[in-house]
Amino acid sequence: MNQIYSDITGVILAGGKSSRMGTDKSFLKLGDQTIIERIAELMKSIFSKLIIITNTPEEYKFLNLPLYEDIYKWKGPLAGIHSALTHSTTEKIFVLSCDVPLMRREMIQYLVEYKSEKQIIFCEAAGYHQPLVGVYSIEIYSEVEKFLTQNEMSDKSIHQFLKNVDAEIIHPEKLPFYKDELFFNVNKPEDYNQIQKLFHS
Repeated sequence: MNQIYSDITGVILAGGKSSRMGTDKSFLKLGDQTIIERIAELMKSIFSKLIIITNTPEEYKFLNLPLYEDIYKWKGPLAGIHSALTHSTTEKIFVLSCDVPLMRREMIQYLVEYKSEKQIIFCEAAGYHQPLVGVYSIEIYSEVEKFLTQNEMSDKSIHQFLKNVDAEIIHPEKLPFYKDELFFNVNKPEDYNQIQKLFHS
């Protein structure tokens, strides 16, 4: 039986500019669904509370989910996490970026259930830190706020922020369900071509 979590808020980050793709990657098709529809369906099956963070909320109204914009606009994904922490009614959030459409329930549940005293939990997988698939505690809110207001921001700033906080970094390669493709990131047209091949394989 699949677990549904009520004590942690599911968060879909759908606020990127998609500048390298040339079109909004959320609405690219994988099979008979768009990427955002696939991710929303997956997250709804795991979390009883689910929100979407986006700076174009009108485009996502059809999903019938609560929609929130960044409070600090165009400051990268850390601003999306900040907005999610602001609007969450639970002590923790689970963040999933719409860049990773092949993510699976087993990986999400593993991260949510991972026992750690640290305030952030994410994986180092497929050769990179993957902070846009992870657990964040409300306890880091003030640190995120301070970082956003005191630093020049870019999409890479989340990695800079994470250098200064104590995060639990998991290496999931030996988990039975693990594949690198779970974290495959769709940013450019060639990524989309590759992910279609992976999806249909």
